[in-house]
Amino acid sequence: MASPLFAAASLLLPSPCRSFHPPGSRRPFRLPLRSRRPAVAGARRKGHGRGIPDEWGDRSPSVPEPPSQPDPPIDDDEWGRDDPSSASRPAVTDEWGEPGVPEPQSISKADPPTNDDEWGGDPAPAPAPAPAPVEAVDDERRDELKRCLVDTVYGSDLGIRASTEVRGEVLELVTQLEAANPTPAPVQATDLLHGNWILIYTAYSELLPILVVGEAPLLKVEKISQEIDTKNMTIVNASTISTPFASFSFSATASFDVQSPSRIEVQFKEGSFQPPEISSSVDLPAQVDIFGQKISLGPVQQVLNPLQEAFARIAGSISGQPPLKIPIPGNNRAKSWLLTTYLDEDFRISRGDGGLFILIKEGSSLLDKL
Repeated sequence: MASPLFAAASLLLPSPCRSFHPPGSRRPFRLPLRSRRPAVAGARRKGHGRGIPDEWGDRSPSVPEPPSQPDPPIDDDEWGRDDPSSASRPAVTDEWGEPGVPEPQSISKADPPTNDDEWGGDPAPAPAPAPAPVEAVDDERRDELKRCLVDTVYGSDLGIRASTEVRGEVLELVTQLEAANPTPAPVQATDLLHGNWILIYTAYSELLPILVVGEAPLLKVEKISQEIDTKNMTIVNASTISTPFASFSFSATASFDVQSPSRIEVQFKEGSFQPPEISSSVDLPAQVDIFGQKISLGPVQQVLNPLQEAFARIAGSISGQPPLKIPIPGNNRAKSWLLTTYLDEDFRISRGDGGLFILIKEGSSLLDKL
């Protein structure tokens, strides 16, 4: 229980939180409560060194701010990469004024390559492989077409035995080769045009009699060739037919004039018949096919064996004789024209005024497939 003395004193002393009403005022008036603060050491000058008033109206003593520190040096270059020269720089302080711990720096020789672009995006796609040169692709395509054409005419006996299907395939391949002709002016390409060309296929009607002879028993068309001399402007068409007893060769010589970069006009001058080359020995096939019937030649071979010496003497006497030359009259029938539609170093396609000629230069590896 509180003492009566302290209770009476509390009634006489005004309480800090007690309110009273001054005369003429309706609102209660409260005495402000002020906190007791220690006196600031040192005298203050009037108008100087005053602090910022707090929420009670007192001014706190002003504390001088420490001098600002300069911004620490940046160890990165303008691209955000580590600067190798920063390894020798002194340590810098952080924003609180405390010394920071320098991170170990390693001097790199060069930045490692990255797959990202300068914006940090996805790596750029790998460049596509360089396409093959157009000339190399065209050469491969032409070589493939030539091989296909040689395989197609194989076994057709220069075209005399070619079926309708084979002739159609030949014309299709010829058309593709003509479209890919690497020599736009064949007549002017004298180095390519010069040489001896071997016929492998023809649709020329005037050669039909020679080809039919080759279909007779014991007869064979060995070779039909065309030799072009671009220096003397001459052409020699030659044919060779062989039998078990001898081989016969004949030719036609002509001169030509250039009419266009791909066309020449041919004027035949004379024909020539070479002396027959008599075989020193007679080798007959075992059998021949005559009108679909197989006939054995064994008995005939036995009869001819005693005559081997006689054939050898005849061959020796005939060899070395000059050829028989026959002049050809200079009329319109002795003229012709030749259009070269394809030409490269070993393959030629020409068209005359009656047919198609496919030829391979002598010495080419393409002849080994025939």
